[in-house]
Amino acid sequence: MITLTLSQRSLRLSLALSITLLFLLSFAAHGETVYIVSDRALPQAEYASERLEQELKTRGYSVVSSPSEYDHLISLSVNDVTLGVEAFSVIPQGKILTIYGGDGRGVIYGALAVAERLRNGESLRDIEPFAESPSLSFRAIKHNFPWDSYRPSKALDQHYDTVRDLKYWEAFLDMMADNRFNALTLWNLHPWVYMIKPRNFPEASPFSEEELVQWRQLHEGIFRMAKQRGIDTYLVPWNIFVSKEFAAAHDVGHVNTYPYYNTKADGSELIKRYVRESVAQVLEEYPDLSGLGLSHSEGMGGWMPEQRDAWLKETYLAAIQSVDRPVKLIHKVPSSAGKSMDGSTSVETETLVRSTLESIDYVDGPIWLSGKYNWSHGHSTSNFVRVHGGELHDTYFKPEPSNYKFVWIVRNEDFFALRWGVPSFIRDHIRKNGRASAIGGYIVGSETYIPALDYFTVADVKPTWRYAFERQWLFYKLWGRLLYSPETPDSLFTQAFTGRYGAAGRNLLRAFELASATPLRLASFFDATWDHTLYSEGMLALGDKTLDYISVDRLISRPTLDPELVSIADYVNAQRNNTSLPEHGVTPHQLAGTLESDCQEALGLVSEIDPDGDLALTYEIADVRAWAHLGLHLAEKIRGGVDLELYRQGAPESHKLSAVAHLERALAHWDDLIEITKPLYRDMRLTHTIGSSKSLNPDGYFHWSLLRSEVSKDVEVAKRARND
Repeated sequence: MITLTLSQRSLRLSLALSITLLFLLSFAAHGETVYIVSDRALPQAEYASERLEQELKTRGYSVVSSPSEYDHLISLSVNDVTLGVEAFSVIPQGKILTIYGGDGRGVIYGALAVAERLRNGESLRDIEPFAESPSLSFRAIKHNFPWDSYRPSKALDQHYDTVRDLKYWEAFLDMMADNRFNALTLWNLHPWVYMIKPRNFPEASPFSEEELVQWRQLHEGIFRMAKQRGIDTYLVPWNIFVSKEFAAAHDVGHVNTYPYYNTKADGSELIKRYVRESVAQVLEEYPDLSGLGLSHSEGMGGWMPEQRDAWLKETYLAAIQSVDRPVKLIHKVPSSAGKSMDGSTSVETETLVRSTLESIDYVDGPIWLSGKYNWSHGHSTSNFVRVHGGELHDTYFKPEPSNYKFVWIVRNEDFFALRWGVPSFIRDHIRKNGRASAIGGYIVGSETYIPALDYFTVADVKPTWRYAFERQWLFYKLWGRLLYSPETPDSLFTQAFTGRYGAAGRNLLRAFELASATPLRLASFFDATWDHTLYSEGMLALGDKTLDYISVDRLISRPTLDPELVSIADYVNAQRNNTSLPEHGVTPHQLAGTLESDCQEALGLVSEIDPDGDLALTYEIADVRAWAHLGLHLAEKIRGGVDLELYRQGAPESHKLSAVAHLERALAHWDDLIEITKPLYRDMRLTHTIGSSKSLNPDGYFHWSLLRSEVSKDVEVAKRARND
């Protein structure tokens, strides 16, 4: 028998009252009729009307098709006289509720905002006037395809069937509309032969006519549904790549096919023509596709930036000019200023790119010039340090550009399983990096993860969610809504929790804010660059060739990413040499203290929540606890690392004993982490386990339990330490 504490009884009573209130509101609405008037000629208005109608029916209203008698009339229309693009206003006047949008997107956002208020317990009679407008104009998701993926990986291959299902895309695009994302970027090495049979190069196609019809239906469906929801779509391939069939037929580009991805350029004129004609044909045959992305990588090794720029002009840009339709454009900041594809930057390369951008006057502007924020680990510090390859100079920003805007690519290669949500990080990120007039917005997403198949949840439970992205609903809600308006209050996200879980969810936002800051702090403290160099969720980092648990010795010697943080090595050297630290630098002990305080508070916030059989709530609570123990593990590891290094540099034996004690506590928190996650999470495929680009080890599995023996070695390292 489970005995409820007083707090648990109060929680149950509060939950019961919440359910009763929602029932009474639904009952009050029962029998009230609603007539919706929308502009049926506008695809976005039709979608907005359908979504609003669904919510009204769920709340007990009857939606009627005749204007003769109604209790409420809802008018959906565009008003671009008083409203800007994507803005909306809601104006109640008696029994008439007017929803204006500055454009089709604004109509959708206004209708969904009303639906959200109904879902949160308001009735149509209660709605007060309100209006919103966007802060950033480009709010995109990066979503990779699992075919011809950037890297060959079973972790990506496993999504193949799910991503080919239009039901998945309908759900994903609905989520994007709900959270006010307005662009979907779709990435793979070479998308063209999955969409067309090239007219002059039919031998390039690997598919039968029947198979190609299925691929066409998939792509047409994605683009059509996105357009209905006010979402632009972009294909973003890498270069230079061709199909295996094309390479075999013409004896060119043999290392420019999947699974190669970081490879040499092939400047064959035939490849140039094939790419140019394929791009143009796709633009012609898919009118609902909004635009393209230009990449100066990854198959351009051995070329200088001028050669890569010239090739793109003769292929993609020539194709865009050849078609009679508007085309939007994303231009990725080059990842290399030299012949290598490994990453470098220079003012000369930036000047070349800017010159090319400013010569383009034939696209549906502005051009979105995109650069990776803090390389591949954007979920780190809100202090900008570098793009892919190194320093970002002011070339793109001074003088102020007129035909392009800069867009941050904030990658997540650091947490896939545990749910995440730190609204203060996103707000701070936008405040520091998204306010300048030359900034157009953000692209958020992953290279090594596809949010389709749920390959996390243990097989013996039946989740209420269908897809992986639905598990991470808070991640997408926070990023989307705060990019639209950073002033969106936390109360809205708290209401999302209580709408799902009743009063039991009231502390979960605060708990996630505290506990899931753990990966941000690790990625800020442990400097990392490209995708596989860090996986914060697992305390894993790339060694020489393989992905390994971050040992205490690696934590000691590693420099920090965030310049405001002081590394263990620098801190100990300053202590031993009696030298000063940066005036506002955060020491390892201070960071450990913050981790401990926040994670203990998070554990306290969820300690009294009884999920009462709710599987989704069970996972939410467990993920808070998992993050908290990972954070406490990191805090003890940092303290142990400081004491261990002090002892090695001549400090008394007491520091060695202290290091052992801290690392034993770190191991205990890791055991807590295993205990929490083992009943809920499978051993999960992880692309990072491939290791370095040159090694390409067979990709393996991740679970915290698989690393336990490595974690325990830290204790032995400390016990064996010497300072002679």
